[in-house]
Amino acid sequence: MSRTNLLVFGLTGQVATELKRLAPDATFLGRDQADLSDPAACAAAIRAHAPAAVINAAAWTGVDKAESEEAAATVVNGDAPAAMARQCAALGIPFVHISTDYVFDGAGDAPFAPDHPTAPLGAYGRSKLRGEQGVRAASGAHVILRTSWVFSAHGSNFLKTMLRLGASRESLTVVADQIGGPTPARAIAVACLTIADQLCADPAKTGTYHFSGAPDVSWADFAREIMAQAGLSCTITDIPSSAYPTPARRPANSRMDCTHLATFGLNRPDWRVGVTEALTDLGVSK
Repeated sequence: MSRTNLLVFGLTGQVATELKRLAPDATFLGRDQADLSDPAACAAAIRAHAPAAVINAAAWTGVDKAESEEAAATVVNGDAPAAMARQCAALGIPFVHISTDYVFDGAGDAPFAPDHPTAPLGAYGRSKLRGEQGVRAASGAHVILRTSWVFSAHGSNFLKTMLRLGASRESLTVVADQIGGPTPARAIAVACLTIADQLCADPAKTGTYHFSGAPDVSWADFAREIMAQAGLSCTITDIPSSAYPTPARRPANSRMDCTHLATFGLNRPDWRVGVTEALTDLGVSK
């Protein structure tokens, strides 16, 4: 598939920024061109551009804010992707949609398989689950790519927060009883492009897949690796989630079974390499 025939929803988010670097000839739609709070406008944009494939890299990502604005989050994360998927199905083109580990309840310590029953803990997870359901109901060629703990040199994310705080503090307390796979936005972008290409050639690869970084780790150990690679002396002290209350409950277990990625010839990315690449992008060195 020619990248000039690719349509991406999203422009300034972490994954969209990496997609822009990897596929600069694709068409990217920001909020001014396709507002996800207007699902009909998103469908109209697909009709107008008539692309060979569509990637939705835009979303409501404010997990805590969704608790007080669930209706708005549900339109953006639920209704808009469903409208996109229906339009793609009508045109016979594949649709790649990014989802999240938050559709699960985080129980236990085993990795969640793509077909594991969903049970979101909060509004954000419910909104993303509604989007998944809408994409599947459209019955077109699609891939729902669930990912977790996204980080990069762009936007707001855990890595950049740790760098900012670590540069000005001698110590930090970080949650250690939530376990998951930090995922570089660049790796997600590569996966989305690979999947879009293969879906064009083989729509039978339609389905739900998991894509998260390896190895699985706690937020506290993720923070320690960031400090070490950045040459910061800030020490990290483990705390339980109960010591850091937030409006939205976070899954304690965000481990995901990514074995089905072999369908696309993809493997879990090493998030430690992703940290190195992000620090390079930011001009940070020891």
